[in-house]
Amino acid sequence: MGTIQNNIKAIRKKLGYTQETVADVLGIARPTYTEYETKDIDIPFDTLEKLSDFFGVELASFFAENDDQLRDALVCAFRTDGLSVEDLRKITKFKSIVKNYIKMQRIEG
Repeated sequence: MGTIQNNIKAIRKKLGYTQETVADVLGIARPTYTEYETKDIDIPFDTLEKLSDFFGVELASFFAENDDQLRDALVCAFRTDGLSVEDLRKITKFKSIVKNYIKMQRIEG
């Protein structure tokens, strides 16, 4: 399994989501999502962006080479237990806005 697959799985588990929940929020079948975590396949870029927004981490987190980098990426991520898929999708949009705002602040420096 590749770095991206390992990191996606580690982040999902750290945040306490099931594969089914992540697949539902992304709007894909659970077997498809399972393949993203378990097979060394190319994950579509738009799916990686959606995962990044859902997990509340930078896209670069999926490419982290060591546990320290991955742990640092999860500092701002948080769990959302007991929410509906629709609620999780709304929170995902909010996380995306926050991430983009932070990026713009970095650029403006």
